[in-house]
Amino acid sequence: MSGVTEPGIEVVLVHGIRTSATMWRAQVAYLRELGVGVTAVDLPGHGTRMAEPFTLSEALGTIDRAVKDAATRAPVLLVGHSMGGLVCTAYVGNDPAPPVAGFLAASCTAFPRGAALATYRALAGTFNNLPDKGMWLTKRMLAATLPAETRDDFGAGGYALAAQDTALRSLAALDLRAALGRITVPTWFVNGQYDQLRVSEKLFTKLVPGSELIVVPRTSHLVSAMRPAAFNAAMRLAIVTLQHQRAASGSFAS
Repeated sequence: MSGVTEPGIEVVLVHGIRTSATMWRAQVAYLRELGVGVTAVDLPGHGTRMAEPFTLSEALGTIDRAVKDAATRAPVLLVGHSMGGLVCTAYVGNDPAPPVAGFLAASCTAFPRGAALATYRALAGTFNNLPDKGMWLTKRMLAATLPAETRDDFGAGGYALAAQDTALRSLAALDLRAALGRITVPTWFVNGQYDQLRVSEKLFTKLVPGSELIVVPRTSHLVSAMRPAAFNAAMRLAIVTLQHQRAASGSFAS
């Protein structure tokens, strides 16, 4: 496979709720094969940081540190999934703008508030009250929906059950509508065809002028794991677009 390292790009990957940096193992391997620098972070209360409490400020701080470190090497494509994608949206839409050259937001085009958020929290609470905290059912669902190559990645870093409700509740504090309106970098929204968080995808793309919506057929919420080749192709599209932009202008738009 030919590399895409000229001009260079760094990718920072931010996982969704309950999982960890291990959910990106297929993407990390793909990017390394291309010669693209990649960092997959663990948010507080997740993965290697399971013992820490989840706070929104530390989640944003984790993303900020990873982005700023990566930006010392090359322009950064920030990629976030689900909860991680929502927090990344708030981060990219900060004022002043952070050092992000492009943004790929996966499975996160819904506003985390109201009845939808309450329902999700109630469902998560029901799972946590089961004798095994719903692990048997979770594993059966993953086995039925994910290909063998990524099946173990979602839970390889452990399941952040203790942090789940706090993390979900904290998302309501995000002013995503305002954040989306401040995003000026190239942006791609990637959703699975059957993802329940597609509900506001048209509004999200409208609020970010020039953004693109990619819907992956026959895929639900775990789009990067269900169809890794399709998701990797979306990342490569973003990388090549940023490379062409840099080659044409000599720098990235900030």
